[in-house]
Amino acid sequence: MFQHLVESINFEDFVEWKPENGRYELHKGVIVEMQPTGEHELVRAFLIRELNFEIRRFNLAYSIPAQALIKSVDKKSGYIPDVLVLNISNLINEPLWKKSSTVTQAASIPLVVEVVSTNWRDDYFLKFAEYEEIGISEYWIVDYAALGGKRFIGNPKQPTISVYRLVEGEYQVTQFCGNDQIQSPTLIELNLTAEQVFKAASGEQ
Repeated sequence: MFQHLVESINFEDFVEWKPENGRYELHKGVIVEMQPTGEHELVRAFLIRELNFEIRRFNLAYSIPAQALIKSVDKKSGYIPDVLVLNISNLINEPLWKKSSTVTQAASIPLVVEVVSTNWRDDYFLKFAEYEEIGISEYWIVDYAALGGKRFIGNPKQPTISVYRLVEGEYQVTQFCGNDQIQSPTLIELNLTAEQVFKAASGEQ
């Protein structure tokens, strides 16, 4: 899903370089081109549709952008999550938003979702640590193909959605499989099962 392109670049230069087309992230100073599979994109699109429905249903001041960046605390990384729910009311406090569609504050990010691909360690280790350090209150890891390590999704491995909730500065996880209804601290009336999300990979709605 990813290819390293350039080494040792700072965040400001990355933002200036980043083309409008394509999905690129900065991982500890290294530019990474994201090349998702078709199944990954179907899951991502399904989640965006379902979460947008909840946002509209309750008239929340949230939005899901296509290419917005999350800048890390150490300023060496910038991520484009598969799904980024933005708190529109806090964007006025984001100094990089208007120029580079970049957010840095937890108050701007009520929910972020990563859909797992072959580079699953990025989601379970790298981005997990970065999002926790920023203080993002809710982080989903959607492992629809059971690619993650057994320490994360059990043995035998099975498709799993891990919902991490920030408690006293640390993530605590609740996991959902099969017909479990996903419990979201941000979208408390979400009516969606794990299996519905997994089926989206094959085009089932």
